[in-house]
Amino acid sequence: MKGSLIIVGFFVLGIACGLMHWLPDLNALGNVSFLTLCALLFCVGVTVGNNTELLKSFRQVDPRLMLLPLMTITGTLAATAIASWGLPQRGLTDCLAVGSGFGYYSLSSILITEYRGPELGTVALLANIIREVVTLLGAPLLVRFFGPLTPISCGGATTMDTTLPIITRTSGQDFVILSLFHGFLVDFSVPFLVTFFCSL
Repeated sequence: MKGSLIIVGFFVLGIACGLMHWLPDLNALGNVSFLTLCALLFCVGVTVGNNTELLKSFRQVDPRLMLLPLMTITGTLAATAIASWGLPQRGLTDCLAVGSGFGYYSLSSILITEYRGPELGTVALLANIIREVVTLLGAPLLVRFFGPLTPISCGGATTMDTTLPIITRTSGQDFVILSLFHGFLVDFSVPFLVTFFCSL
């Protein structure tokens, strides 16, 4: 929760700096968004590469539960497609691109801003932060009414980092490895799916 509030705080600070013209126009500096994205993906790769135990632990996941990331991706995209009917000002591909962030607000927002502009990038940022906050605050209720897999699916790409502690506390220690596996695969799908839908 604290991490999400810090991200929102920096976002609001960025808006204020832009409105007051306190910083130079970043668009004039070239491909700043693309370079930032490359640096972000590099850092994700280093994090995964340094944690060899993480990849080994994935072997402990029940083969049936390995379908959970696929179900999360499919369910999110289906719900996003249905929601797009109520948003006539936005096309289906715009909505699917936003939905493909799966809570990974930093990466998806940069990609969508690069392809579709800052307005949709801002929508993606807020939608993904809301997804994380709903998981952080609603995990106990999700487990109580829908079962221990629900907060993992709801958390999307965040289940291997920011939402992992609340998932561990509410779903139980037995779901830690699954949560890491789920977060890793959903996280990995974000740049490919967002880029695909933005390019349509």
